[in-house]
This record gives sequence, C-alpha cells and structure tokens, in this order.
Amino acid sequence: MRTFVPPIIRLVIPLIGILVFICLYIVAAEFYPGGSNAEKAHIGFDWVNNYWCDLIARYAKNGMPNPGRNIALTAMIMLFSSLALFWFSLPAFLREARSIRIFVGYAGVVSMSILIFIFTPLHDILIFTGGALSGIPIIATIWELYTHDWKKLFVLGLICLILILMNFFIYLTDWSIRFLPLIQKITLVFFLIWIFLICCNCILIRRSRKRSLEHELQGLHSRGTQTDQQL
Repeated sequence: MRTFVPPIIRLVIPLIGILVFICLYIVAAEFYPGGSNAEKAHIGFDWVNNYWCDLIARYAKNGMPNPGRNIALTAMIMLFSSLALFWFSLPAFLREARSIRIFVGYAGVVSMSILIFIFTPLHDILIFTGGALSGIPIIATIWELYTHDWKKLFVLGLICLILILMNFFIYLTDWSIRFLPLIQKITLVFFLIWIFLICCNCILIRRSRKRSLEHELQGLHSRGTQTDQQL
C-alpha cells in the first residue's frame, strides 16, 4: 500500500493515538455519573462492573445524563482511527504475497471503520461484525510475529487472541456475564500494549535498517574515493 506519509510517521501516529485515547478515557470515566448493570445506585464509573461502552451512552445506568459522552466518543474515534492506520501500515512489514498483504491491511481498516460506529443503535451488530472481521489482521499479525521469531510479542498476541475469543464467548452465551466488564478492560489493556510494542519494534527496526544502509553507502563512498585517489 503506497502512501505519501513516511513509514515511521505512520507508526508513530498510532502510538500517540493510543496514549491520547487512554487519557481521554480516564477523563470521561471521571465525568460518568454512576450506575452499572450490577449496581444501578453506584456513584461514578465502576472499573469492575461498568463496560467501557457505558461511557459513550447518552444516559448513565442510573438514569442521569452523561456529561462525559463527547469525551468518550472522541477517545473512541481516536482509538479506532489509530488502529485503522496501524493496520493500513502493517502490510509494509509483512512477508506474505502482495495480494494477501493488501487484503490484511484493508480488512483491518474496514473492521476499525465499522467499530467506530458502535455508539449507534446498531451497537451489538457492529461489535460482532467489526470484531469478527478484525480477526483477519490479528491472526495474520500473530503469524508474522511467529515467522519473524519475535517470541515475546507472539506470545502476547496469543494471549490477546484468547482474551478476545473469551469476550465473544461470554458475550454470545451470557456465561459468567457478570465478569465480562472486567475481562473486557483486561483485554483492552493487553491489546493496546501489544499494538504499542509492535509499533515500537517496527520503528526500531526501520531506524536500524536505515543506519545500516547509511553505513554501507558511506563505506562504498570511501572505497570509491580511495580508488579514485589510487588512479
């Protein structure tokens, strides 16, 4: 996928987006009036029992208007936009065939674009559709980490995948549904750390390759200069 934005910048932007999302998410939680499915009378955001999607609702679970909704919406848009850019940029680092790389990149962009609209009445459908579609780039990324022998990131990716599947299983079956809000947040933390570390590693590799190329060019230039002097 060709773009006029330098590769490193395309990876730095998602890093900044994730950090901004975390800050805005915490601020939105501070404005949340209160209430959850487990306890309607709870004051403030319950980090154990509230879903993160509760922050984008017009009204809190206790029936009061949610003044932090716009902040939460901004955070959500920032997160999914950053992830869309990440998936769009990732194919440049994959070793698969060009058609597969393009498919993986666009699957990530489309899935994140779908998830941006989870604040609408189609929340459940969009969560299922976007979440299922995002499995394509996630699994492809895990496989690439394995082939590159990035063992720690590969294991972390597997943990993220297991947690995501656990979320879907509980969501679809209602089994131990009372634990889902907490599992959801744990999954989000692991997933964002995973994406963050992948971006950092790719940036470091790019910079390392650039330095190596510069050293090679300097070496060739030096040898060429010495040859000219001898002649």
